[in-house]
Amino acid sequence: MTMRIKLNSVFVDDQDKALKFYTDVLGFVKKRDMPAGKFRWLTVVPPEDPDSTELVLEPDDNPAAKAFKKSLYEQGIPLTAFAVDDIQNEYKK
Repeated sequence: MTMRIKLNSVFVDDQDKALKFYTDVLGFVKKRDMPAGKFRWLTVVPPEDPDSTELVLEPDDNPAAKAFKKSLYEQGIPLTAFAVDDIQNEYKK
């Protein structure tokens, strides 16, 4: 059996706004969108590999999440990094 990462989360302040950004701007596609209390279980994946790691658009409603995001931002530390084969081509899109 091969171990692999199935889910990774990014904290977002607005799930609808985040979904629009990750799909319209970055080109991901929505995979899951289910009610989860007052929020949603919302994931996106690359269109070329829909069975790959799902990125969870996780609400930052928890005060610990907000503090975590703020601290990383102030230190210039990225939480998530994305890769593409041709950065210039992606930039032109």
